[in-house]
Amino acid sequence: MAELSFFVGVIGNVISVLVFLSPVEAFWKIVKRRSTEEYECLPYICTLLGSSLWTYYGIVTPGEYLVSTVNGFGVLAESIYVLIFLFFVPKPRFLKTITLVLALNILFPAIAIAGTRTAFGDAKTRSNSMGFICATLNIIMYGSPLSAIKTVVTTKSVKYMPFWLSFFLFLNGAIWGVYALLVHDVFLLVPNGMGFFFGTMQLLIYAFYRNAKPNVRDEEEALAPSQPLLS
Repeated sequence: MAELSFFVGVIGNVISVLVFLSPVEAFWKIVKRRSTEEYECLPYICTLLGSSLWTYYGIVTPGEYLVSTVNGFGVLAESIYVLIFLFFVPKPRFLKTITLVLALNILFPAIAIAGTRTAFGDAKTRSNSMGFICATLNIIMYGSPLSAIKTVVTTKSVKYMPFWLSFFLFLNGAIWGVYALLVHDVFLLVPNGMGFFFGTMQLLIYAFYRNAKPNVRDEEEALAPSQPLLS
């Protein structure tokens, strides 16, 4: 069983690397156009947050080195994406984006790690508390691309819903869910089961609207900046 879990974990590592690399095409477009256009940074901020804490979880939890190594790679990849996004994001959205980055990628991890180390002297309790935090954040990470669904449904266009990100999140949830069952890790099982569900949902939506005729007028309205309540 240990050999099987290791084999599945290695497959999970490979798929997770593909998940972390799946936005490369989108970010290459951002660099070429020198603008983030209407791409959302939240999925990458959430993924960076999750990867940071999962890396720590893998370090403090015995036998979870496969979790720490792949998420260490994720920290590097997602940091690059977030930095690119900050460099090319339109000025009206810069303050909101940098605030999210500082709050979720610097302040929150520091508080979570320091808090669990201070509050819990027992290593197992500390590991379990961090696992609970990571599981919660992973559910948010898997669901964060769903923020694009309203735009997809309104415009009948999948332009701003990256296929490969949704596809590899689906695969990632499935394989890590199997790994979690083999090693009896509920903190991995719950979020990755949700990831499998969210990924399936996103792929179904993508398949439904992939060949639909885009509604140009609705696309312009959906992507237009909202008007202030007071002028």
